[in-house]
Amino acid sequence: MNTKQEKLEAFGRLLDIMDDLREKCPWDQKQTLQSLRHLTLEETYELSDAILQEDLQEIKKELGDVLLHLVFYSKIGSEKGSFDIADVINSLNEKLIFRHPHIYGDTEVKDEEEVKQNWEKLKLKEGNKSILGGVPKSLPSLVKAYRIQDKVKGIGFEFHDAEDAWKKVDEEIQEFHAETDLDKKEQELGDVFFSLINYARISGINPDSALERTNLKFISRFQKMEGLAEEQDLKLADMSLEEMDVLWEKAKQLS
Repeated sequence: MNTKQEKLEAFGRLLDIMDDLREKCPWDQKQTLQSLRHLTLEETYELSDAILQEDLQEIKKELGDVLLHLVFYSKIGSEKGSFDIADVINSLNEKLIFRHPHIYGDTEVKDEEEVKQNWEKLKLKEGNKSILGGVPKSLPSLVKAYRIQDKVKGIGFEFHDAEDAWKKVDEEIQEFHAETDLDKKEQELGDVFFSLINYARISGINPDSALERTNLKFISRFQKMEGLAEEQDLKLADMSLEEMDVLWEKAKQLS
């Protein structure tokens, strides 16, 4: 592994390259905070894919792409006279020190849960008017629900255990089935999802990771099913559901 000095030199080289690109490359010159935004989201999802696959070399590559975007935003901030990369890092350093008084102060904590509770209280002291004020509006709905639940847990608004959380799931499912109005049924379905996510979180399962693994598993099996159909000169669109189920079971055996 690299020494601290080598790490600092590598970061300094990245900053120099960013300066060169911003000065000399037509594409990099044209970029703005807004034009980079969707690319940053794409790079973040690519990093997420690599993490799910536990591909360390791909994680390294995608981390580099995300880091490039952080440096790029900071470069644009410096051009506007607002902030530079040092301001970004110093602000982060101060926040980390403030939010870890059990490391940099005289606060004592018993466990990870107490650390998280202190974290949320300290965020309110920083000026946040609501525990939920820091939840990004643009988060995907499933991830947002998880973050909402995790944050309110920080002040003790939480079921006692997973069993109590599952009772809520049962209750919401019954309310969903009992509703006949489509608009209200949609609302009840949202409650079902929210309660399921809560149960998963309390049980120690990340629902977003769980769903994505199922997505990937389905894609893999469906593509195997397509391959089996092609081997038999069949077209899935022309087959009955029962016939496709036969191929699906064969695809499951190949997984």
